[in-house]
Amino acid sequence: MMNEESRNMLKKITQGMRFVGQSVRLMVGVPEYSTYLEHMKNAHPDRPAMSYPEFFRERQEARYGGKISRCC
Repeated sequence: MMNEESRNMLKKITQGMRFVGQSVRLMVGVPEYSTYLEHMKNAHPDRPAMSYPEFFRERQEARYGGKISRCC
């Protein structure tokens, strides 16, 4: 069983990992899906939210104009 200090340390590590993940996603231009869902729920409750694949595709097209070039 974990003591209180161990639980607090684990909580801080978990929060740090979430922050790093969110930062990386924002750096490459992929906003948080959970943030989008919260926005849709609060600002547009009458409209259905996109699924994660739809959301990812829409964000990718918005960032790259639907064109993804590869060198290889």
